[in-house]
Amino acid sequence: MTLKVPAIGDVAVMRLPGGGYGACQVAAAGPILCALAWHSPEPPTLEQLATAGPLRLDHHANPGELALISVVATEPPPPGWQWIGRLPVPGGVPESTDRNSGWWYLAHEVAAQRRWDHELPAEAKQAYARAATRGRVEVDFGDRPQHLLAGRTRLDLTGSGEIDAPADGPVRWAGLDDLPRCTSLVWDGPDRGLGAALAAHPIVDDLTWTDATGEADLSGSGLTSLAINGHVELLRLPRGLTDLHLMAGARIETVDHRGRLTVTVSDAAPLPAGLDQVDELRLSGGGTISAAALPDVESLWLDFNGPPGRLDDAGALGHLPRLSRLMLTDAYGLDADTLPELPALAWLTIHGLRRTTAAALRARYRRTAVRVLIGGAKNDTWLAANLTNPFRDWLDVDVREGKAACKAYASAVRAIDRHDDASLALRTLIDQLNRLDLDTIQREEAGDAFVALAARAGIPPATADTWFDAWRNF
Repeated sequence: MTLKVPAIGDVAVMRLPGGGYGACQVAAAGPILCALAWHSPEPPTLEQLATAGPLRLDHHANPGELALISVVATEPPPPGWQWIGRLPVPGGVPESTDRNSGWWYLAHEVAAQRRWDHELPAEAKQAYARAATRGRVEVDFGDRPQHLLAGRTRLDLTGSGEIDAPADGPVRWAGLDDLPRCTSLVWDGPDRGLGAALAAHPIVDDLTWTDATGEADLSGSGLTSLAINGHVELLRLPRGLTDLHLMAGARIETVDHRGRLTVTVSDAAPLPAGLDQVDELRLSGGGTISAAALPDVESLWLDFNGPPGRLDDAGALGHLPRLSRLMLTDAYGLDADTLPELPALAWLTIHGLRRTTAAALRARYRRTAVRVLIGGAKNDTWLAANLTNPFRDWLDVDVREGKAACKAYASAVRAIDRHDDASLALRTLIDQLNRLDLDTIQREEAGDAFVALAARAGIPPATADTWFDAWRNF
């Protein structure tokens, strides 16, 4: 099915993270989208939005610019968006912007502006503004005083950042008073007053918490985003939380949350009890992911990070009545008939599958209401040689360089499996990768693949990391 691109003036009602509704309008071709200055508990009508005007962003450090973005026309709008009609574009809205993002950006910006205007205490916003010109301040979390910029926005207290909390004993959380622009915090281990400190500093809206234990109560905080692992029996979340990331190794038994969530699970571990109002779920697992026991979601992303890319218990998807968008990544084990009939499905997006399966899926959904977007299809002969190659998807960025990277990795594997000189094989791999123009993600993937290949040769990770950094020029 051909994607219908919204026309200039078209207005969409957006369900917002955290609850309520906002709206946006197509301001120019591209499409260029502009959020409207609207928030309500129920979906607005076109008549109500006629006088809304464009939204200007002044939350946090935003200088009051319009909430305007360019989106990729071939990407689907989020589930739950409703196109309700057309209005004249307000005067003064530019026809171009250098800000590119996904459709989700506008809904998050409307929610962030509303939180700033109506939920954050005035004193927290005033302190945030004053910190812009304060320079360095003395900060002490109980370990030792240090001087940091008052405008610092992210603080790592795990010992890997510039400042550390004491290894044991009380933490001087009042140190956050001296960093009123700190909106993101990294913590490790037991609570030790963390939940109470976040409740007293609602400007902090993002937390990464590793090795959490026992019962974790964050219900009084202003968090909108949480990444967590560890063994937690009960995780109490604030109502305003919209994004929950269960990192690899997370064992969360029960979640207490009353709002709607986007949930990411890094290793496709069993989902905690209590996740009843999930809008979007992303499972990133190994070569096989089971669809059994999933919550009733609107959007589901299954990311296979290894071969064979097989979906088990696929029939369970047919029992998710709200599932309107399904995304699969590296689903090389998928057959055209693996997916059951999905009553609410509107979008099927797959990147990385067999070319024969891609053709069959397009045929299956032709002349239906399901819009199919497929990329990264590969033939069976190539996959037979490269399915386990960690650089196989680089072909989708640049065919020539992708083939070169795959060939270099395969040669290194053969040399190591023959028990040739491992250091020479690994050095040769890096020399060949040095000739390529790698982006940030590819550089990270190269590092992961190098360490894993070194381990295959019996080389410790610390040694592999040292070699990788010494030999690479990317």
